[in-house]
Amino acid sequence: MKDQGSGRGRVMDDLAGMAGGAFSVLTGIRAEIEAIAKAQVEAVVRRFDLVRREELDAAMDVARRAREQAEDLAARVEALEARSTPKSGGKSSSKS
Repeated sequence: MKDQGSGRGRVMDDLAGMAGGAFSVLTGIRAEIEAIAKAQVEAVVRRFDLVRREELDAAMDVARRAREQAEDLAARVEALEARSTPKSGGKSSSKS
C-alpha cells in the first residue's frame, strides 16, 4: 500500500512540475505577444504619420506662444500707426 501512496505523490509532483512549466511557457508567450503588439502599433503610428501626445503638446505650446507674440506685435504696430497718423485729419504742417 505504501507503493500506491508514493506513486500518487510522484504523480502530484509531476503534475505540479508540469503546471509550473506551463505557467513559465505562458508567461513567455504573453511577453512575446506584448512585444509583437507594441511593434505593430509603432509601425501603424509611423505609417500614418501620427505623433505622440508629448510631441503634440509641445507643438501646441509653440503655436500658443507664437499666437501670443503675433497678437502683441499687432497691438504694437497699431499703436505705432496711431502715433504716426495725424490726428487733425488734415495735412501736417511743416515749418520752413
